[in-house]
Amino acid sequence: MYADTETIRKILTQSGDTWAVVGLSDNRSRAAYGVAAVLQRYGKRVVPVHPKAEPVHGEQGYASLADIPFPVDVVDVFVNSELAGAVADEATAIGAKAVWFQLGVVDEQAYDRTRAAGLDMVMDRCPAIELPLLD
Repeated sequence: MYADTETIRKILTQSGDTWAVVGLSDNRSRAAYGVAAVLQRYGKRVVPVHPKAEPVHGEQGYASLADIPFPVDVVDVFVNSELAGAVADEATAIGAKAVWFQLGVVDEQAYDRTRAAGLDMVMDRCPAIELPLLD
């Protein structure tokens, strides 16, 4: 319901190639680290967003979406569901085109707000799983 095929395809192929990955740190055991690597293999620029603001996969990290000094196309959210709504609101505020909530990240009110603001949104899916399905 929150991830129709058409929206998934649009975000992955038409929304742009600069992806802010919220929750991405240099911790190789975290899912965000592996998913970010897959996004890079598919030509996406991955921008780490994490309180530590550390570089990951060769890209400078930022403490928040608002700190990123260039346009972001898609915001990929790896934080828990309780924090995800605020991230979706920040994505709207910075002018992102789409928001992607990872597997297990669900906030129906945030989904409704984000869609009402005109952004595409997918919830409870993983782009690293969806990208290979486009081939």
